[in-house]
Amino acid sequence: MRPNRLPVRTAAFVAAALLVVSCASGRVREETGVADTEVAQPTSTVDSPTGDDSGDGAVDSAPDAPASTTQQPSDPTAVATTEQAAAPTSSTSTTPNADGTVAAIELLALITVQNERGAGYDRDLFPHWEDFDRDGCDTRQEVLIRDSLSPAQIDPYRCRVVEGDWFSTYDGQSTSLPSDIDIDHVVALKEAWDSGAWDWSVRARTLFANDLTDRRSLIAVSDNSNQSKSDKDPSNWMPPRRGDWCRYLGDWVAIKVRWNLSMDPSEFGRIQNLLEDECVGLRVVPPAPAPVSTASAGGGSGSGGTSTTSATSDVYYANCTAVRAAGAAPLLAGEPGYRRALDRDGDGVACEG
Repeated sequence: MRPNRLPVRTAAFVAAALLVVSCASGRVREETGVADTEVAQPTSTVDSPTGDDSGDGAVDSAPDAPASTTQQPSDPTAVATTEQAAAPTSSTSTTPNADGTVAAIELLALITVQNERGAGYDRDLFPHWEDFDRDGCDTRQEVLIRDSLSPAQIDPYRCRVVEGDWFSTYDGQSTSLPSDIDIDHVVALKEAWDSGAWDWSVRARTLFANDLTDRRSLIAVSDNSNQSKSDKDPSNWMPPRRGDWCRYLGDWVAIKVRWNLSMDPSEFGRIQNLLEDECVGLRVVPPAPAPVSTASAGGGSGSGGTSTTSATSDVYYANCTAVRAAGAAPLLAGEPGYRRALDRDGDGVACEG
């Protein structure tokens, strides 16, 4: 018996169906393979940070950059830059600003702090109200003229101020009468003596008492305020007008620096406290050096330095021209080279004109 045979069309359909199934099976395998690769990639990414117990390399790596930044100050160059930036705040710096001023607190730091001498003072040890330029006006008259708010009226026959307009910055008083005005040594003569002038030459003390080269040294004020002040330092007296305190302290410090005068502990402490509180940021024009050396003259132990020493006879000036050429004018009685022949008016000051 002959076996049944599928029709040709049926056989072709079956063959086509088998081919479709085979292709579909291949696609499934390919898709399964792709899926494995994609899953494996995240696994590889998680495992990539080695030696990191946290398992999150991105989180731990971020703090590493700031860590290296904070180590930079250990670089000597970085430290030096920081110190240079901080230098202007140093209490010992006296570098002027662009306007030429310095901090008063920095000037204060230059002053020696020690106990005062407190003995041997006499006002006559400081010859004052001299007329060094020989224009007929002594130091008192010069300050009255300078400090008058309007042109002072002067006696035409001699240099004596008869009227002006003065404002006393200590107490805010105004007057037109010179008899109501005292010329105050801002650092009083006794205060200067106790702070180092006891060891100066007569010349140095005379120039201090008549210092017109720095207007802070002498000031026209009311006689009442000057008498109230007397020879006190800022630890015992301050201007009645509180608005004048900072100016007064700045002038006081500048004068002490200029003349290389010391401060006692209470004086220094009071000034320092005020400069760091009420007068914080106060700046002053730095003083020029004193017009004469304030080094020890060896004659200030109470004699006023007027005793003649062996040096006096060793110095000889033929005339005042020679005195000025040596930079010794004016020449005061008791100083090396002084002799009566050079002092034509006999006032104890030679070659002052």
